Amino acid sequence: MAEEGSPHGTLLRALGLDAHPAALLSRYLDLVAAWNPRINLTGARTPEERVEVLVAPVRPAAAGLEPGLLLDLGSGNGSPGLVLAALRPDLPVTLLEPRQRRWAFLREAARAIGRPEVDVRRCRHDAYDGPPARTVSVRALALPLSELAPLVLPGGRLFVWGPAPSGGAVDFAVEAAPGPGIHVRRRRAGDV
Repeated sequence: MAEEGSPHGTLLRALGLDAHPAALLSRYLDLVAAWNPRINLTGARTPEERVEVLVAPVRPAAAGLEPGLLLDLGSGNGSPGLVLAALRPDLPVTLLEPRQRRWAFLREAARAIGRPEVDVRRCRHDAYDGPPARTVSVRALALPLSELAPLVLPGGRLFVWGPAPSGGAVDFAVEAAPGPGIHVRRRRAGDV
């Protein structure tokens, strides 16, 4: 397998990942490394930085995701959306990315991790015409809760990597975070 020669494999196994998800994520990180010089997917330049920035902060959230659609906004380099897709192959996943070259990268990366059925859409969150999701993930997008609420099913959860979400009249309850730098909000079931 190509991932045996990957500089990412040992680092991923050190995170406590089993062999299969580590192999999938090695393929993903190898693609990030190959595409990054052309489309600047991340500032993480070394294998250690890529694992630390793109996978390590996302891994703690994977086990706690509830069944149902995962919708990742502004998917860009694939973290957290594709990382979660590799760690949770049981979940349907939709990635939203408006920029063409990053959209093309995500399509290729979804195939590389064995998830060709991942729905990669070239659009922004406000142009998404699909169903609301059980889980919505956001990284590096400062969007107010009022813009995110229509994308989250009542009773569903919002995972934000980065600054805590704010703003809007929609009632979200704060939940315990599965790891540092993650903010979790549950949309109240009666809120429509």
